[in-house]
Amino acid sequence: MTPARASVKPAAAVIPLRSGKPLAQVAREKLEAVAVAVIPPLVVLILLLIVWQLAFSRPGASLPTPLTVWREAKDLIIDPFFVNGSQDIGLGWRVLTSLQRVAFGFGLAAVSGVLIGALIGQSVWAMRGLDPIFQVLRTVPPLAWLPISLAAFRDSAPSAIFVIFITAIWPIIINTAVGVRNIPQDYRNIASVLQLNSIEFFWRIMVPAAAPYIFTGLRIGIGLSWLAIVAAEMLTGGIGIGFFIWDAWNSSRLPDIIVALAYIGIVGFLLDKIVAAVGTIVTRGVQAS
Repeated sequence: MTPARASVKPAAAVIPLRSGKPLAQVAREKLEAVAVAVIPPLVVLILLLIVWQLAFSRPGASLPTPLTVWREAKDLIIDPFFVNGSQDIGLGWRVLTSLQRVAFGFGLAAVSGVLIGALIGQSVWAMRGLDPIFQVLRTVPPLAWLPISLAAFRDSAPSAIFVIFITAIWPIIINTAVGVRNIPQDYRNIASVLQLNSIEFFWRIMVPAAAPYIFTGLRIGIGLSWLAIVAAEMLTGGIGIGFFIWDAWNSSRLPDIIVALAYIGIVGFLLDKIVAAVGTIVTRGVQAS
């Protein structure tokens, strides 16, 4: 008589990931990271809305409450892409119009700033001679350039693009030049050994080595570009987000202005994060020192 074999049930296997952590632990860590990033700003936002509501809920208050903003400007919040006429359009279309101008102006500033900064960074005398001039010009407010651009181009669209360009180019030039100046001498020696020409040295040595500084300038430049276009559109007109704010002020539509400010802040935040993410990928997380 053969003894009965005891059936042993295998324990439930935990399938580890490549990192060696179980799937449940990885999911829990990601949820915790999201909660840490989202919950504190959300709590602060709710508290600010409550304080705002309580501070301006009395009769005759100078600013509308959050509930009043929602009631009077709800269509701008829930439907940003409506079209009821040439000027009666959603804030989404106005933001896209402004972003198109920013793309042209900032793109020109990025290309020109990197090239000019690379050339200046290669020469000590050029750095000493031009850096004071750049430091002076970068402090000029964006709107101060607008009369000059209108006189030169005689059109509001290229004038706004020029204001963006002239506002954003200075931090890009300065940071690129500093990055090129800080390229280690060992890199230059390697370029000499490999007998790289000017173009090869620019793409294979200069740009990768100075990339952290370049993207620092680009992040500053994109923020200034977004500030400049909103200010310029208030005076040049059109259908951009800046002109919408000015038109809403003339029509005493404060809830519309508050909603537009929220759009501007969110878009500016996203632009900065996009440039920062691209910079992190290109530089592999290396920061400018």
